[in-house]
Amino acid sequence: MISIKGVSKQFANETAIDYRDLEFKEGSSYMLLGASGCGKSTLLNMIAGILTPETGSIEIGGEDMTKKSQKEKDRFRIEKIGYIFQDFKLIPEMTVMDNIGILRLEKVDISGADEVLKSLGILDKKNKKVKFLSGGEKQRVAIARAIVKKPDIILADEPTGNLNFAIGEAVIQQLTEISKGKTLIAVTHDERLGKYFDFIIDMNEVTGGRRDV
Repeated sequence: MISIKGVSKQFANETAIDYRDLEFKEGSSYMLLGASGCGKSTLLNMIAGILTPETGSIEIGGEDMTKKSQKEKDRFRIEKIGYIFQDFKLIPEMTVMDNIGILRLEKVDISGADEVLKSLGILDKKNKKVKFLSGGEKQRVAIARAIVKKPDIILADEPTGNLNFAIGEAVIQQLTEISKGKTLIAVTHDERLGKYFDFIIDMNEVTGGRRDV
């Protein structure tokens, strides 16, 4: 269970976002919808421990992550969270397998990489440099890298943002299928993909947008 209580986040440009209380149940999938700037990606980054809220608590499994040191947050993210970034964060000159192999630097077991790549339909690309892959293939590599560690929580920031609808829908189908039994929270701008998720949250209603401070 992920519990968001009384959370607000302030930015350098003297605006802030206030969040209503939220709960994400273990093993369920959530789609976060909302206009640009309403705090969707910021929420993911706070859950991941990359950003720290000014007020409130973010509890994961009953532990208040906001009270932990940055080192503890980073270790938790490495061990328990798979993060799929909007810009993929892949190294173009390296192969698919080498991009996944980077996780070894964080002492992550990647022995299941072939199985994950096969489930995503890109096992035959494992020795190909990322720069030669299509957008959909790159997205699948990013998903593979996030889930190979067998995380309890998967966070996905606009996983279909750079793809056309047909390819994006196929990626979401695979992502939700491969995430079964885990907590999946995905930010997306396309409400047509909502049918693949257990719950849809309108972030415009959750935050009410930014305010001046």
